[in-house]
Amino acid sequence: MSGSGDTRRSVVTRQALRNVLNRLGTSVAEAEISSRNVAVVMVTGTLPASANVGDKIDATIASIGDARSLAGGTLVMTPLLGPDGKPYALAQGPLLVGGHRFDSQLNREQRNYPTSAILEGGATIEAAVDSAILKANGELSFLLSDPSFATAERIAAGITRRFGPGIAWARNADEVRVRYVGPPTGLTGFLDALEGVTVEPASQRRVVINERTGTVVAGGDVTISPVVIAQGDIKVSVVQDVAASQPDFYSGFASDVVQSGGGVRSLVVTNTRLDVAQGVGDRAFRFPSTTIADLVQGLSRARVDTQRMIGILQAIKTAGALHADLVVK
Repeated sequence: MSGSGDTRRSVVTRQALRNVLNRLGTSVAEAEISSRNVAVVMVTGTLPASANVGDKIDATIASIGDARSLAGGTLVMTPLLGPDGKPYALAQGPLLVGGHRFDSQLNREQRNYPTSAILEGGATIEAAVDSAILKANGELSFLLSDPSFATAERIAAGITRRFGPGIAWARNADEVRVRYVGPPTGLTGFLDALEGVTVEPASQRRVVINERTGTVVAGGDVTISPVVIAQGDIKVSVVQDVAASQPDFYSGFASDVVQSGGGVRSLVVTNTRLDVAQGVGDRAFRFPSTTIADLVQGLSRARVDTQRMIGILQAIKTAGALHADLVVK
């Protein structure tokens, strides 16, 4: 990172950097560490149900200090611990940040959330996760990532048509159980045949929002009940102007001149102002019963930015007018 890491106020950052340098054979006192190119972060990842040593998974990184941005940063080797306290993966590599932040004195420009990042395939599995596929009673379970009674029943019906009656049944909305009666050596071939069963899942309407990157993804057929949206705009800005006050030698008097050792010098004057402006184009928009595509297009024509659009969609869902699942990541 280029000077956007944790400040000296973060004691844990200085301690962590000192420990890393000590392991590398460099002894540095904690009081001598003043770099802003490092930051303390929290690293998390999702371990798949079946993982072998050497497999790659994604990791999510979030700052837990006072860093301004993680852009340009590289994660040093970090163990990912399970609930039992044992390391299951090691994460390391360059960070992918979906935002930025720039500061100049009191002026700031920020887009999205630069203090969180993604490490694509940067975590390597170090401990294998071996889960038993076949239970002791000869049954195996298929778990649906999107629970649906209709989809579970369709899967059970498709397996029954392929292998005969009494082989599969839907236990609930997210689990389908299958009975296997063959030898253990034929389990892999049986699972391969199961994967070949084609089933059309039940349609689930969903709107996915990624607040970190400001992305909204939704099917165009997601419907919205009649709704009225009042969208306002309040802008708060802090601007700092720096000017040099020159002494007036021609008039023989300069009230803003500092005399030191018989000489004079100019003063640098800083003027800070706070501006609070309320948008003059505040309007209320009425949308009849329509789709999410029409709503997004209408808000775009009204010059509503993505972050504000996310807030509007969340408010519509809370009001009960959005007929779809709202997934916020």
